[in-house]
Amino acid sequence: MEELRIAAVVGSLREGSYTRPACRHALAAAAEFERVETDLIDLRSFSLPVYDADSDDAGDASELRARIRSADSVILGTPVYHGSYSSAMKTALDYCGFDEFEETTVGLLCVAGGSFPTTTLDHLRSVGRALNAWVLPHQVAIPQARNSFEDGTIVDDDVLDRVDTLGRRIVEYATIEPDPQTIESTQNVGADD
Repeated sequence: MEELRIAAVVGSLREGSYTRPACRHALAAAAEFERVETDLIDLRSFSLPVYDADSDDAGDASELRARIRSADSVILGTPVYHGSYSSAMKTALDYCGFDEFEETTVGLLCVAGGSFPTTTLDHLRSVGRALNAWVLPHQVAIPQARNSFEDGTIVDDDVLDRVDTLGRRIVEYATIEPDPQTIESTQNVGADD
């Protein structure tokens, strides 16, 4: 296997986030493969003002784009806010585009305080399709997260299995042959004609 770079974007700014350790665990599962380098892109450590298309290099946007662009696969991890993904993740994705995600394998992970966090994953899947990414069929939703973690460690065996599987799949499908462009991506500004 050629050397692969796997990144996880943590879309939570909260210090006691459950998203961060879940992403770390997925990256640890990915790192069990030989010749895999991982990168935790923690948005808490980035300065990213609300996206303004007239200033698309504001703050740490260039570093964010470079790190995502250099990854063969990217996990998008977010807390569930009002049935969707966090504003930190939205801002980060707004600074990115086809150069960062087209023909890139993307894995999805969301963490919720309550139940039924699947709409968040649907929203992220739609963004991935609009950027012509290849989004893994396997995705991870962690409802009632406080019951699945202790001291930053996943203690629920079912959640652990799903997060491990995400970490393995993000490596196994990192070099999948891209599908033809999605109709969503051809209608997106910046799409190749």
